[in-house]
Amino acid sequence: MKHNLKITIVLLVMFIITQFIGLYVVNYYQAEDKELPFGMETPEIKEVREFNEIFVSIVFAFAIAISLLFLLTKFKAEFILKLWFFIVVIIALGITFTTFFPGIKYWSFIALIIALPLAYIKIYKREFLIHNLTELFIYPGIAAVFVPILNIWTLVILLILISIYDMWAVWHSGIMQKMAKYQINKLNIFSGFFVPYISKKLKLKIKKMKKSDLKKKKIKVNIAILGGGDVIFPIISAGVMLKTFGIGSALFVILGAALGLSYLLFFAEKKKFYPAMPFISAGIFLGMILSKVLLYQNLI
Repeated sequence: MKHNLKITIVLLVMFIITQFIGLYVVNYYQAEDKELPFGMETPEIKEVREFNEIFVSIVFAFAIAISLLFLLTKFKAEFILKLWFFIVVIIALGITFTTFFPGIKYWSFIALIIALPLAYIKIYKREFLIHNLTELFIYPGIAAVFVPILNIWTLVILLILISIYDMWAVWHSGIMQKMAKYQINKLNIFSGFFVPYISKKLKLKIKKMKKSDLKKKKIKVNIAILGGGDVIFPIISAGVMLKTFGIGSALFVILGAALGLSYLLFFAEKKKFYPAMPFISAGIFLGMILSKVLLYQNLI
């Protein structure tokens, strides 16, 4: 097991909660009379060919974003990186918060005002609870932008490509580890769930130590992390299944993704880095298959 049982359960619970929040947010914006706030629009797609064309654009956009993020990290452009994260967090939180009280006049504007201080604390103050709390709402907002422009086939291809990239970035190049360490140590932020903890042995030692000695001693803290991509792609997958086949298929996808992540967390070795997306994608595909077998005969 990569982390102790308590921390593993905490990660899984946060992951699952975010999936269901995502399902709610995506479903809200699927209604005909609901549009994304802040002047954002997604193209209205009527033919399969249009999905394919937009998918190519999505892949290029992801490639450009990842390359830009890597370059900014390499040249240590901390101000730009923090500002980038800050803007994305505000917009994503605003999209999610807009769904909570739609009947209130100017609620989208109010949602943006609420998001502003939360984003500031998250990016510039490094507050542990605010960081993880906002993570629950950031990825549903981002997913709501992508779900309308994907269908089942483009989703499957996207998951395969992301999984391949994740394996290359973690096992081959090590880019993912370098970027994560840079974010945590230099930027004091992390795009994903972030849970610091100490071992039981260390806890016992700390209890026995005097306060004066404790201030002088450096304490080694373990960190359990789950990247933002590992959270958002299952939400997107469940959202695509929801709009195409209904709530049953979406729930199977969430279950499959949770099982894939659980397998990784329970069977991974300590102090080793693993790409999560191959395991999560496998779980998502399993959920799709089970949905087809148990709920629908003509899923695709």
